Amino acid sequence: MYPDSVRFLYALGNEYKTIKLGLERITAILEALGSPHRAGRFIHVAGTNGKGSTCAMLERAVRESGVRTGLYTSPHLVEPTERIRVNGVPATQQEFAAAFTEVHETAERLLRDGAIDMHPTYFETVTAMAFLHFRNAGAEVTILETGMGGRLDATNVVDPLLSVITPVDFDHEKFLGNTIPQIAFEKAGIIKPRRPVVVSRQHPEAMQVLEQRAAEVGAPLLRASEWRVDHMALHAYGSRFHAARSGRGVEVECPLIGAHQVENALTAVSALDQLGYTPAQIQRGLAETVWPGRLERVRQQPDLFLDGAHNPAGARALAGYLRHFHHGKRVWMVFGAMRDKDLHVIGPMLFPLASELIFTTPNQARAFQAEEIREISGESRARVAPSPKDALALLDAAAPQDVLLLTGSLYLVGEVRGLLMG
Repeated sequence: MYPDSVRFLYALGNEYKTIKLGLERITAILEALGSPHRAGRFIHVAGTNGKGSTCAMLERAVRESGVRTGLYTSPHLVEPTERIRVNGVPATQQEFAAAFTEVHETAERLLRDGAIDMHPTYFETVTAMAFLHFRNAGAEVTILETGMGGRLDATNVVDPLLSVITPVDFDHEKFLGNTIPQIAFEKAGIIKPRRPVVVSRQHPEAMQVLEQRAAEVGAPLLRASEWRVDHMALHAYGSRFHAARSGRGVEVECPLIGAHQVENALTAVSALDQLGYTPAQIQRGLAETVWPGRLERVRQQPDLFLDGAHNPAGARALAGYLRHFHHGKRVWMVFGAMRDKDLHVIGPMLFPLASELIFTTPNQARAFQAEEIREISGESRARVAPSPKDALALLDAAAPQDVLLLTGSLYLVGEVRGLLMG
């Protein structure tokens, strides 16, 4: 039963708090399941920011070519089934429960036999479920997003057609390291021998690490920045531009909002071109891409945006968008965050842009209490809403020309999206 499988997964604990990096358990479980990670072909995506958006663009364009696709992303916004999609459709509750039962029973048997040292974590369990579902559903090309890092991430058991590394920045330092080179080293772990890797624009320190890894394993490294952007039209609700490289060109219409999505689109274009997809397939796929919770406009008059910015790079991109497109408007900002986030860095980027600032507490055990955020940030002007539902009620006072934004955590965004969408 689906509710039972979800309850058990949540009982395993938070997927980041309980994480135990390493590939031994996931490899043993997948081999016992008949190696579903060797069925079909894969595009493997790591990075700090833009992974999910880039995965969504890749999946939509590959599907546009007539190929049956799989898409594995995390975290989910409302239901865990969202993480595992075939041809854009989430696994049904029945399919999710069936995959869970098979993985869980296999893990229990391996644990009894001493073949694994502990029960798989939340993320390992769902990753094994995803591989199983993709094989059973006949996915031909699957786009895999890493959960954290890359080198020891549970998804790093595939031999991909191609790897992609989106911008590397600070996040999950407790697990990945406190410097850009350390974090880049972990991401670079998905670069495989003789398999091409497409790399987004990077910090010079990160690029040096990625280039070194690619050279060590003989992987051709392709820079998305080698594509030239012409005729750029960036507006408040998306972008349009022409991308060209070595005599090849693609007209791109990107419905995902923000200047940072232009970089993500270029990365997707570079990867898809390398894999032989046509300009028409790339153009149609990117134009049809939907990626909820990332500068997503869910209402109009007033515009209501949901954005899961939860690290410095995400906050920087969001702040740039607000300054560029909503300067002079009254901005109502609802902010909630998890305790592993550095409010001293994120807060100064975002809070000064708010005309009305509201702190709230997402329904997550590891979330900051709203009062704590006000105390840590020193934002005495901010109002406190005990729950996201209470925060939404405060937004009823906004005028039609105002801008409403809920941000700071994908968990907050998911909770609010569930409230708004019913």
